[in-house]
Amino acid sequence: MNKRTIFITGGASGIGLGMAETLVKQGHHVIVADINESAAQEAAAVLASKFGSINDGSASAVAVDVCDAAQIAALPEALGKLTVDVLINNAGIQHVSNLEDFPADKWQQLINIMLVGPALTIQALLPAMKAQNFGRIINVGSIHSLVASPFKSAYVAAKHGLLGLAKTVALETGDYDITINTLCPAYVKTPLVEQQIEAQAKENNMTEDEVVKKIMLEPMPKKQFIEVQELADTAAFLMTNSAKNITGQAITLDGGWTAR
Repeated sequence: MNKRTIFITGGASGIGLGMAETLVKQGHHVIVADINESAAQEAAAVLASKFGSINDGSASAVAVDVCDAAQIAALPEALGKLTVDVLINNAGIQHVSNLEDFPADKWQQLINIMLVGPALTIQALLPAMKAQNFGRIINVGSIHSLVASPFKSAYVAAKHGLLGLAKTVALETGDYDITINTLCPAYVKTPLVEQQIEAQAKENNMTEDEVVKKIMLEPMPKKQFIEVQELADTAAFLMTNSAKNITGQAITLDGGWTAR
């Protein structure tokens, strides 16, 4: 595989950091983008020191708030000579509440981070991809891009929206060697999901073990959390020439959830 420059939002923790680790190991240069500058720099330093010697991988960091349109528009200039070959839109948060009690500002924040942010980041980085006639855009969606769960109205709306965004961009980039796809995993055991377990237990009047078994894993025939490695390896495949005609798709890693 050619060495690529990969830009991962929310790359300092969780799924983003796990994917970054695998991609650095494979010899790519990963730009860890995160709203927390110190966390991004620390993550990039650890990636470079622990895994950079494997296949000559490398990492750097950039601070960016995906809700700040001006910051995103300035990314090409901020990155200097680096041209992003692969964009992974991963930044995300969660808030669990019934709709009647869902704070309006929190609802807007989730939409801004997980739908508006990806659109603006694509807008900023797409011209360079077109100029070099190569680009891979990978949205980290969710099983909730395909189905809904109660108490997650903003999250479900944002993740559903990613599919429409990807389909539209796929149509607009058909003349180029550029693809855009959305990974749709069932629950991945990350700090974000750990927080959801606690919140879901409160909303549903359950124990945390009951939430895991009855809400998170019950719909999955395989009854197991998705591993970050699965997402990273799927992203790596989508970067290859063998995936050049896979675009505008929802790539589902759900243990059979949506087969029902």
